[in-house]
Amino acid sequence: MAVYLPTLKQLQYLVALRETEHFGRAADACFVTQSTLSAGLRELESLLGIVLVERTRRVVRFTPLGLKIADKGARVLREAEELAALAKASGKPLSGDLRMGVIPTIAPFLLPRMLGPLRRQWPELKLYLREETSGAACESLHRGHVDCVLLALPYACGDIEHADLFDDKLYVALSAADAKNLPARIASEGIDASRLLLLEDGHCLKDHALAACNRPELRAEATMMGTSLHTLVQMVDNGLGVTMLPEMAIDAGILDHTNVVARPLEAEHPSRRIALVWRSGSPRDKEFRMLADALRAAHEPPE
Repeated sequence: MAVYLPTLKQLQYLVALRETEHFGRAADACFVTQSTLSAGLRELESLLGIVLVERTRRVVRFTPLGLKIADKGARVLREAEELAALAKASGKPLSGDLRMGVIPTIAPFLLPRMLGPLRRQWPELKLYLREETSGAACESLHRGHVDCVLLALPYACGDIEHADLFDDKLYVALSAADAKNLPARIASEGIDASRLLLLEDGHCLKDHALAACNRPELRAEATMMGTSLHTLVQMVDNGLGVTMLPEMAIDAGILDHTNVVARPLEAEHPSRRIALVWRSGSPRDKEFRMLADALRAAHEPPE
């Protein structure tokens, strides 16, 4: 008995609908008309002999089996992409398209220093950047939306390989008035929990800062949350409290034109590790390690 095998195009339609939960947006994502996408999905359902999606005027609702097939389809599409990447990697390395995820506490501070050297070293590399919080970036990685991610570790990102780039020290940022009577290095015990400003949930820097301080009560007592490091700096500059900043942000000039002072954090592990991560078993493993070497070299100051 012949078994019908879905085409990659049909799986692409199904996965796009699963991710967007909207026929029009799914069609746009696949660069086809809505009628083409709908017809492709109906053909897939007819040939499989099952209902994948319950259609109503207002919502798209996947059947339980449809959800399982869509998730499996996403993995099949990722494997197909990696098959093509394997063939490409056998030719000229680090050429053509590469999609990189970058978290917001790295992107604006590190990329300006690194993109120029990368372009000069790999002129045929077309690097597409996607800025997302740590959790979203890891999800994009495993869904195949990006090929690798610039991430701060430790962070639970699933089944990955990684190459460490460098350690990024953490500093305590205070207003000039708050810093007057404080030592050159600030111990975690000296941070006033009631005045600590942190990033919103979803940013791994928040967890790294709290872990470095080794004071569990800080998570509960910190009252103000910022959407970005620049927002936190403005809060500190206006005397609303203190915050934690990575060294790369300070080196990039985030405190320029403010009265904010940065003091090194005195702690057992006062830093986060910046790393390039990619899916375990990726056929582009060698390329990513080459890319990590280039990123590491671009970060190191010239002799």
